Amino acid sequence: MPSPSPSAAVRHITVDEESAGQRLDNFLVRSLKGVPKSHIYRIIRSGEVRRNKGRAGADDRLVAGDVLRIPPIRLSERAQDKSEHPAPARDFPLVFEDDAFLAIDKPAGVAVHGGSGVSFGVIEQLRQARPQARLLELVHRLDRETSGLLLVAKKRSALKALQDQFRERQTGKTYLALVKGKWPARLKVLDQPLHKFLLPDGERRVRVTSRDDPDGMPSVSLVRVAAHVPAPPDLAPVCPDGFSLLEVTIKTGRTHQIRVHLAHAGHGIAGDDKYGDFELNRQLAKAGLRRMFLHAWRLRLKHPVTEESMQLQSELPQELQNWVPAGWQSD
Repeated sequence: MPSPSPSAAVRHITVDEESAGQRLDNFLVRSLKGVPKSHIYRIIRSGEVRRNKGRAGADDRLVAGDVLRIPPIRLSERAQDKSEHPAPARDFPLVFEDDAFLAIDKPAGVAVHGGSGVSFGVIEQLRQARPQARLLELVHRLDRETSGLLLVAKKRSALKALQDQFRERQTGKTYLALVKGKWPARLKVLDQPLHKFLLPDGERRVRVTSRDDPDGMPSVSLVRVAAHVPAPPDLAPVCPDGFSLLEVTIKTGRTHQIRVHLAHAGHGIAGDDKYGDFELNRQLAKAGLRRMFLHAWRLRLKHPVTEESMQLQSELPQELQNWVPAGWQSD
């Protein structure tokens, strides 16, 4: 039986300058602490959330001065318990920080945010660890299984400036990936559209599609071979040609882009449980690699305030360094 909560009354919220430009759904997630995302999307879809007395969509961008009507919200005891026991505070290794944004070194196995069966992620933990911060917002995403550079904005203006750079492809994002087999040096550009779909159990997948597919998203990945890695003797039967360590720079940021492009080329990422070689993955786990070898390594961007050119770099975590030869690193 739901019990009343302090939110069980109509409220009106006026959007301030700092929140201008934010999506409605993201704004409500931050404003309605403890309310499940599923419920927030439900009240948006039903029209109960009004923006300046009219209907609003989840992806509507807010404008300073907008007045939002929030319907009465009652939290179940479970939801209230969750709000009273938030994500555990956690700091992550810092690569860079100033007044505008920070770059952290995200470990593999940690989601960037809660949802889809995950109660919390990096951003929720970071907010708990920094209660004094006025704003902490994800600039972009990384797959849960991927480690490396993740940007978090500390100002709304910085969030917009950085996201604009990503959207307009002004950043250079380079990943390190260890793939099965010997990558052909001539294959430097992967330019294949991608199509998202759902498996019968509702899990999301992506595949390469034809250029005339109306749902295909243009996707470009640039590949450079950093090193060839012989397979250890116990892996030779399932990977006779060894492995290739690749530097992959993405010109578009599609879901699972690198994973799908490399697998479609016949060289799945080591440890990729969605698109990789499952028998090889089983043998890799026995040999000590129990995660996907995909790491967000370098990021070129302009500082969102000074517009100074920057290059950030996250070193390979130890569990991945064990699988590459010494001295592989390029300039």
